[in-house]
Amino acid sequence: MRFLTLIRINETSGQVPDERLMAEMGQLIEAMKEAGVLVDTAGLMPTKDGKRLRLSKGRIRSTDGPFTETKEVIGGYFMLKAASTEEASRWMERFLEAHGDQWEVECELRPLDPHFSDL
Repeated sequence: MRFLTLIRINETSGQVPDERLMAEMGQLIEAMKEAGVLVDTAGLMPTKDGKRLRLSKGRIRSTDGPFTETKEVIGGYFMLKAASTEEASRWMERFLEAHGDQWEVECELRPLDPHFSDL
């Protein structure tokens, strides 16, 4: 099964990963690769560099970032291949634990819909 994990952060916190966190993330990513779980991962640029496109009643609207009405934003993602939701959850718990008690981070873990995953 494949899972997309959306990493939600508070973009206005001003927090920047320190050397310890970056080292732990590197070790975790290597462990995920070795276990054959990691398909892809990346961090995202700030919302000020983004754009939102919205379709409503047949019209497309475009909004340039930053998106001030949003406090928590998607700061990155993991694409995982795991045998179960529980296995994928365990990997993401390790990701959260690496952040220690100084961070507020949320992971939204969702299985890919098999009807659309091979497009």
